[in-house]
Amino acid sequence: MSEMRPWILSEVNYGYVKENPYEVAVLPLGATEPHNLHLPYGTDMYEGTVIGERICAAAHQQGAKVVLLPTMPYGTETNMNQFPLAMNVNPSTLFLLVTDLVKSLVESGIRKVVLLNSHGGNEFKPLLRELYGKTEAQLFLCNWFRILSPEDYYEIFEHMDDHAGEMETSLIMACQGHLVEKNADGTLNADAGSQRAMQFEALQQGWVSITRPWHLLTTNSGSGYPHASTAEKGEKLLEKMTERLAKFLVELSAAEIDETFPFEKS
Repeated sequence: MSEMRPWILSEVNYGYVKENPYEVAVLPLGATEPHNLHLPYGTDMYEGTVIGERICAAAHQQGAKVVLLPTMPYGTETNMNQFPLAMNVNPSTLFLLVTDLVKSLVESGIRKVVLLNSHGGNEFKPLLRELYGKTEAQLFLCNWFRILSPEDYYEIFEHMDDHAGEMETSLIMACQGHLVEKNADGTLNADAGSQRAMQFEALQQGWVSITRPWHLLTTNSGSGYPHASTAEKGEKLLEKMTERLAKFLVELSAAEIDETFPFEKS
């Protein structure tokens, strides 16, 4: 029988929590949506969970008083509403839910909160701005899929990822490989993840942006070439993120919240 992992809230009991207060809470935020033809609808949830488990385990082993909350399985899906069972929670609703959870953490004595976002459709920076000065919590946002520089990225991967491409497929191969759909010959049951081009140069260059309707942008919701993916690449990504984010959690756990936090004292 496996032992309780004290950095995972869903596994600990009240007896442990009473005697071992936490300093930092990590809340993974995912989504339920299609990821090309080959990846599970829960891809973002699985990614947030495994990354959260890895970084909190490593931080705990280095002395951090950190707890991982259960992963939010739903996110904002308004631009995927033409795909079946893309389970939408509007941004305003999602903000209210996260606000309530943050309030629960503050009432429990936890004032350092990391939002570990695993879904590109979730935009939480406006929430951080809205809550600033209205809560005792110090909020930190990590979109894990933006953690690598281009140089770091191409040390592992060949093709730039957007959605269900090489990076995400490799990550799911590493942590939930039995859920990756393959053909009889072992190749992925996936299209090439190509995108329809935009009409306007301003959109192509990013000078102007829109919320992208994915049924027009893609063929099967995949945006990014998945066919160069391997579990080994996914494991390398997990190792890189664990090294960087666990260090941050250790530092955050040990830091004192004062009038200049999180800036250095002059």
